[in-house]
Amino acid sequence: NYGYLTWEWTNSLRGYLYPLIFASIYKVLQLLAKDDVQLLIWVPRLAQAVLAAFADVRLYSLVQHLENAETAKCVFFCQLCSWFTWYSCTRTLTNTMETILTTFALSYYPIKGSKMGNSCKYLALVALAIVIRPTAVIPWMPLVFSHFLQERRKANLILQTCIPVGLVTVGTSLIIDRVFFGKWVLVQLNFLKFNVLQNLGTFYGSHPWHWYLTQGLPVVLGTHVPFFVHGCVLAPKRYHVFLGAVTWTLLLYSTLSHKEFRFISPVLPFCMVFCGYSLKHLKAWKKSAASFLLLSNLIPALYTGLIHQRGTLDVMSHIQQLCHNPEHSQAFVFLLMPCHSTPLYSHVHCPLKLRFLECPPDLTGNESYADEADVFYSNPLGWLDKEFGNDTLLPSHLIIFSVLEQEISSFLALRGYERTATIFHTHAPQGRVGSHIYVYRRKTEMNH
Repeated sequence: NYGYLTWEWTNSLRGYLYPLIFASIYKVLQLLAKDDVQLLIWVPRLAQAVLAAFADVRLYSLVQHLENAETAKCVFFCQLCSWFTWYSCTRTLTNTMETILTTFALSYYPIKGSKMGNSCKYLALVALAIVIRPTAVIPWMPLVFSHFLQERRKANLILQTCIPVGLVTVGTSLIIDRVFFGKWVLVQLNFLKFNVLQNLGTFYGSHPWHWYLTQGLPVVLGTHVPFFVHGCVLAPKRYHVFLGAVTWTLLLYSTLSHKEFRFISPVLPFCMVFCGYSLKHLKAWKKSAASFLLLSNLIPALYTGLIHQRGTLDVMSHIQQLCHNPEHSQAFVFLLMPCHSTPLYSHVHCPLKLRFLECPPDLTGNESYADEADVFYSNPLGWLDKEFGNDTLLPSHLIIFSVLEQEISSFLALRGYERTATIFHTHAPQGRVGSHIYVYRRKTEMNH
């Protein structure tokens, strides 16, 4: 009965279906008395990784059925090489699950020449992906439409497959959310309203319309780009529908001003089919092309997966140690960082008092609204003096990025804080994010 719910949950913008997977695993661990903090951190990542591995295998078997073992191996190799897949497949983001379910659905999609096609299975997986993250509908629009056009029994498809599948998945989602929110709520509709109709995602940054074409896709594909282009030229006509899905997704996402790399991860499996097709046709160059792909992806995969921006996770083990301190009930940790920089209670697993700078968007339409993090960063010293005018309210620990230290050094010295740990974060500090994270502790003689 402790923890923190972000504003998305208080405004019913997120559904409980996806977190329920991890919550169930946590519950099992608790019943077995094995809910150790290390397991709470590792198990969701492992579960996500296992699902991603199954999706990779499904992609392989799909291409094997459509083409042959050799092409399938090339597609599989390209998929396993992708630095972005490595980077994102163990992360518990809804985008990761959307990508996994899209790959599963793809393996049952009735493309011409497929013996594995199964309308009911692929539509059920698509519906599940949409329930978890409503944007999953985007890449599937051209695919479902194309399927509908080539289907002879159109009425049967709609009445016997689409409608029942839709009702079951939306119904399940509604019931789960009813149990946890305590009221009837259609999360998918709220998500659409927030992101599309009100376009409130811009609060978290906006990019030019061409960003996905000039930066998004080239970065996500990395050194696969030339293979993707070559594959698009070579691939037989029946794969045009995949290319259509990729193009349509990029175009539609380009109309929304808030853009992120992870948003387009569901088109990666489609792209990999083309990359693999290209690799297979490189005959004499195949070995050197494969070596190039492997080496050029291995370095960014290892760097982004093991080194880049790791500090915000590493610092959690310092915070977690406070749980074993006999005085942990008096501990109060304040993360003076951009909001949601670190995970919270899942990496601590004890009722420590934790606080961070919050940044919910304004849902009331107030023009001059600024969130807590922005107010703090506009005048850090003034904010701290106002917030902690009384010494009894001071946090026992402050956690900051190195870039902030200079600005609040007088406050730290005056209130008796000393630096107890320095943690590496990134080689590319930017704005409010520094290269290192500092842990400050208030000297105990000041506490008594």
